Amino acid sequence: MTLHQFFTDDHHRIDGILEKATEKAGEINLDLYYQFRAQLLRHIKMEEKILFPAAKKANPIIAEQIIPRYRLEHGAITALMVPPPTALLVKVIRYLVDVHDLAEEQPGGLYEICEELTQGQTEELLNQLKATDEVPLHLPNPAPIAMQSAIRALRRAGYDYDEIVRKVQ
Repeated sequence: MTLHQFFTDDHHRIDGILEKATEKAGEINLDLYYQFRAQLLRHIKMEEKILFPAAKKANPIIAEQIIPRYRLEHGAITALMVPPPTALLVKVIRYLVDVHDLAEEQPGGLYEICEELTQGQTEELLNQLKATDEVPLHLPNPAPIAMQSAIRALRRAGYDYDEIVRKVQ
C-alpha cells in the first residue's frame, strides 16, 4: 500500500462515518458524530506527527513550501470540532474537509509530493501511521467563544465562514 492510498482510504472511511451520522434529515447521530470527530482528529494527528516530519526531514525546502497551508487548514478543521454540532456547522465542516481532502489527494497534491519525498520509508511510515493512538477529546464546548475561535481559525486558513455558509445552504 502507498501512503497516498492509505490516507485516501482513511478519508473515505471517515467521510462514511459522517454520512451515517447525518443520514436522517434534520438529525445528527451524536454517537456517530463523536466517532467521526475522533477519527478525523486522529487522521490530522497522523499527518502532523508522522507524515509532515518525514517529508520535512527528506527535503526541508519543499516541505516548508507546501506544509504551512495544510497546517492552517488542520487548525481550522480542529477548531470546528470544538463547538457542538449543528446541521449548519456539519455542512461547513463537510465543505472544508472536502476542499482539504481534494488538495491532498489530487495529482501533484500533498500526498503525491510526500510520497516522492519519503521513498524507501513507506513500510516504516505505514507501520507508524497504523499504530497512531486516538486524540483525547473533551465534550463539545457550547460557549460562544468556541465558535468565534473556529471562525478566526478559518480566516487564518484563508476561508470566510459566511461565504462558506452561503455556498452550503
